[in-house]
Amino acid sequence: MSVIACIRSSIVVLALFAAACDSAAPKPDRGGKDPSRTPQPVMVVTARFEDSGRIRTFAATIRPSIESDLGFRISGKVARRLVRTGDFVHSGQALLTLDTNDLRLQREQAEAEVKAAQSSLVQAEADEARATALQSKGWTTKATLQKAGATAEEARSRLVRAQRALDLATHSLDYATLEADADGVITATPVEPGQVISAGQAAVRLARRSELEAVVALPESYVEPVQRATASLSLWSLPGKTYDARLRELSFAADPATRTFAARFVIPSADDKIRIGMSATLTLREQAGRHFARLPLTAVFNHGRGASVLIVGDGGRLSERLVTIERYEDRSALVTSGVMDGESVVALGVENLDPRLTVRPVSSLSLSSADK
Repeated sequence: MSVIACIRSSIVVLALFAAACDSAAPKPDRGGKDPSRTPQPVMVVTARFEDSGRIRTFAATIRPSIESDLGFRISGKVARRLVRTGDFVHSGQALLTLDTNDLRLQREQAEAEVKAAQSSLVQAEADEARATALQSKGWTTKATLQKAGATAEEARSRLVRAQRALDLATHSLDYATLEADADGVITATPVEPGQVISAGQAAVRLARRSELEAVVALPESYVEPVQRATASLSLWSLPGKTYDARLRELSFAADPATRTFAARFVIPSADDKIRIGMSATLTLREQAGRHFARLPLTAVFNHGRGASVLIVGDGGRLSERLVTIERYEDRSALVTSGVMDGESVVALGVENLDPRLTVRPVSSLSLSSADK
């Protein structure tokens, strides 16, 4: 009986061992495949290298480079205003005129003074010539001759003074018409006909159209990079049109309210489609440096050996690769080495993947310029 009992015990042990091995072995799925060898779906992104120069955009406003207040050189009463706000004017075009009644009287008075001075000069020169002839014959004294000469010299000076007064009166009459000093557009007309203004008071504001610029507010972190960046401009009204721009002026002091620095960019190729006050987008592109691949932050992990990524190779095999990070941004990391252009990088779930697994890319992520 002991031998039979031992045999039975051995049979039971062998049966239990076989059952345990059968339960531990992976069961094939309905298709007869081993689930441990089924590729696991993963989301990947394709590494694409680009220049490391950053691109930033800022809201801009079109303003004239030169906008001056024009005024009369003399005082007077405004008779007519020949332009309105928004009018395009040419150099030399009349903008406003003053009442010229008093100015005409002043010029007529100056002309009369000139005629009187000319008559006095004729009489004085005749007396001087007569005194010279008499003194040469000894019929008059030398003092009389000197007095006649002084009178003639005074008459000549009086004529010069009268002529200068006539010139001033003529100029004053010319100054009664305010003319544009350059081609441009009228942006303000603070005076109206009938108003009495003083010399130098602003009567009209003229913006020169030949020199337009884009005004932007730059943050403190971009004060230095803007010096090396290439600028371009696009109008909100014409998004498909791009204009070259060049930095002309950068404020030395920050705005006390916004803590930004005002920058002005000249638009050399400005055409008639650009109008003062328009909204635009200024794009600043830094000079290209090293090349980098932009990968999502979720693709980078560190298990103590440095920044790494998982590369999907042929047949869906994974390989861990150390990478060099130039810098991190909001949602991406700029990788300068460790991956090759065109390689597929696992974008999500890298912390939970075993590099020894076989995977199957099921989707692809693309980082556009909006993610920068």
